Amino acid sequence: MSLALWDPFREMEELLERYNRSSRKSVVGKQHEGMLSGDWMPAVDITEDKDSFKIKVELPGVDKKDVSVAIENGVLTIKGEKQIKKEEKDNKTHRVECSYGSFIRSFTLPKDVESDKTEASFKDGILYLTLPKSEEVKPKQIDVKID
Repeated sequence: MSLALWDPFREMEELLERYNRSSRKSVVGKQHEGMLSGDWMPAVDITEDKDSFKIKVELPGVDKKDVSVAIENGVLTIKGEKQIKKEEKDNKTHRVECSYGSFIRSFTLPKDVESDKTEASFKDGILYLTLPKSEEVKPKQIDVKID
């Protein structure tokens, strides 16, 4: 009979790794808009001011040429791929924790967005989108004169 030393931290790490692997590959239901199947999923921040919606997508290590943005039938879709670098012949990899592969994120846009005026920029691994609101829905200040 041999005894093995139980390491609860190693067991928890293995459990979390199994969970992370399975959740990356799953197809998320329609109730979780913006989360579609892919090898990984970039983080997204969406904010709104009186003039527009702003979307910030974190894409570290992704080349600008590997990203596409499309708006069709009121749905914004961001697709891309993070390429894994070819390993040098004399080097060996000990651990890979970074996410690689394809991704896709989709969001239904509000009706008040002027999608044809959307602006996009890409800097330092971050995609910035600005989706202006139409003039008719912007809040307007009306001065009321009191007699």
